[in-house]
Amino acid sequence: MSDTAPRPQGDYRAAVVAGGFAMSAGMTPRIDGRLTVTGVVGQAVSLPAAQQAAGLAACNALAAIAAELGGDRGRIRRLLRMTVYVACADGFHDLSKVADGASAGLRAALPDAALPVRSAIGVRSLPGGAPVEVELTAAVDGDGTQPPDALFGTRL
Repeated sequence: MSDTAPRPQGDYRAAVVAGGFAMSAGMTPRIDGRLTVTGVVGQAVSLPAAQQAAGLAACNALAAIAAELGGDRGRIRRLLRMTVYVACADGFHDLSKVADGASAGLRAALPDAALPVRSAIGVRSLPGGAPVEVELTAAVDGDGTQPPDALFGTRL
C-alpha cells in the first residue's frame, strides 16, 4: 500500500486529522487517479470485482490518512469506523459481502489496527461511475501535518 494520498477529484481534502482522530474523504477504487472499474454492482460489475474494488478503495482511504500523518502509519492506533457505499442494481442485497472486500483490504494493509465497525449502504450512483466508495475514521497519535491556519485559512 502506498502512503501517497489519492488526489481529490474535487474541491476537498483527501483526509484531515484533528483531536486524535483522522477521517478520510470518500475514496473510490483508483490507481494513479484513474478508476480501475466502473459500473453498477449486480449488473456490469460482479460481486468478486466489487469486493476487489472495495479493498482498493479502503486502502486508498488508509493511504489518505497515512499521508496526512506524514506517512507514519505507526501513528494509527485503531481503525474506528468504515462506511462502504455500493452503487448497486435494484434487488442487489449482498452489500455486506462487498464490504467484506474493504475489510480484507484493511486487514492486509494494517493488521495491527484491527477492523473497524462498518456500514454498507446501497446507492443509485457514485462519482465517476465508481461501483464503491469507502470512508474511514481512525484514532491516531497527535495531529496531522498541516497547521490549523493551512486547513482553515486563518489563525485559530
